[in-house]
Amino acid sequence: MSPSAALIPVSPHDTGIAEAAALSGRLAYLCLCLTLCWGVLAATGWIRRSAGQDALRGGHVLLAAFALATGTVHGLTFLFLEDDPFGVADLLVPFYDGTPRHALGIAGLELVVAVSVTAALRRGAREGRWLRFHQAGYLAVGLLAGHAWLGAVSSGHLAVVWLAGITLLVPPALLSALRVLPASVLARAGLVGPASEEAEPALRVDVDSQRCHAYGVCQSEAPQVFQLGHDGHLAYEKRPEAGEAPNVRAAARACPMRAIHLVGATR
Repeated sequence: MSPSAALIPVSPHDTGIAEAAALSGRLAYLCLCLTLCWGVLAATGWIRRSAGQDALRGGHVLLAAFALATGTVHGLTFLFLEDDPFGVADLLVPFYDGTPRHALGIAGLELVVAVSVTAALRRGAREGRWLRFHQAGYLAVGLLAGHAWLGAVSSGHLAVVWLAGITLLVPPALLSALRVLPASVLARAGLVGPASEEAEPALRVDVDSQRCHAYGVCQSEAPQVFQLGHDGHLAYEKRPEAGEAPNVRAAARACPMRAIHLVGATR
């Protein structure tokens, strides 16, 4: 910005718009960090063990909806500027105006929208493919965090929000790092117990088709093993991998019709 441009007075209207944009942006940042934390805790099974499946699904969806809503409001506010108005293309096309921080925000928000849409349509795709795309949410959080910090630097608010921003960003960043680290590394660090040396019998799954009512609870608990089709037919892995054993046991316990029988379930 040139010195002459810096002397141009800002209208009260645009001052109010800027304050609304800042407030909605900070709320979006907060909801985004909470959504990522909840998602990681849900993926690792901690929430399911402590609060149940309903809390797992409802909490993550609610936080994600708030993050998407406040982020959308943050972007739309710029359309109402009078002194330096934004066009629709400026809000939809990354690097359209040549500003890196705007490009990060646009790309991050559009990626969040894509992940949310696929989450709503997850029954129309294979579970494994959907889960892999859903992990793009990690990239979206990184892009939006970069957008938030560059925006704070540009507006001169970095000294005000840096402590709160770092405080909010540390937990999701730490949980994300722990999520991708191998179990052996976590065991050496003392964060989890070492794997049992005793070999566990292979687990075999059998579903009683007469008792199964296709509620889909088993798919929620063990999506890599159980998949409910559009026709109501349940497909499942009869010999799941050893790493899926805890999820399969949880699915058997959660089945309301007690239609899932496990052979080799020692715990």
